[in-house]
Amino acid sequence: MNILVCDDDREIVEAVEIYLSQEGYTIFKAYDGAEALEIIRKEDIQLLVIDVMMPKMDGIHAVLELRKESSIPVIMLSAKTEDTDKILGLNVGADDYLPKPFNPLELVARVKSQLRRYTRLGTMAEDDSDIYTAGGISINDSNKTVTVDGETVKLTPIEYNILLLLVKNAGKVFSIDQIYENIWNEEAIGADNTVAVHIRHIREKIEINPKEPKYLKVVWGVGYKVEKQ
Repeated sequence: MNILVCDDDREIVEAVEIYLSQEGYTIFKAYDGAEALEIIRKEDIQLLVIDVMMPKMDGIHAVLELRKESSIPVIMLSAKTEDTDKILGLNVGADDYLPKPFNPLELVARVKSQLRRYTRLGTMAEDDSDIYTAGGISINDSNKTVTVDGETVKLTPIEYNILLLLVKNAGKVFSIDQIYENIWNEEAIGADNTVAVHIRHIREKIEINPKEPKYLKVVWGVGYKVEKQ
């Protein structure tokens, strides 16, 4: 699989390349957001690791542009550790966020996790009977497609897995911690903002009016559910 690593600190890029290459990944390198976008448009990239603060085009603007044309997983790196910076990264379309300095082995683990989700999402199966519905939402889990009222909706791997969990269990309320632990497969510590950002993105894609959702409802003080309808 091809991974693009983008950071203006060349030593970080080289270090990440060493660790990821040892896992068998092919590494492409960029040193600003504009260069990263150029590579993604030319090469078959399956995952992007990108720093926030860079010259020419920073990571935030690069991911904003990327999300107009691609749903590949994005892991954002940043020396900033404030929750607001993490939320900003997730808001623009990042799938995961890792503060600097980071343990390279943790980055490798997160890369593997994101690629597993992306691979599952992109895998086409022979059997197309694995269909889940709730009202106007229809999810074909064999070919990983989502339609709402007959219109195809494009979701990132994380968004898809959250919606699939809720639709498969339509009517059941999941707490934020339950959603996080089901989707990220790790303990939910400080997961509130992460889950809330992805829920908001899903609503923006499946609801006519995200502020008055028809499908994906909040149960105040408890969590989220998709109505059975």
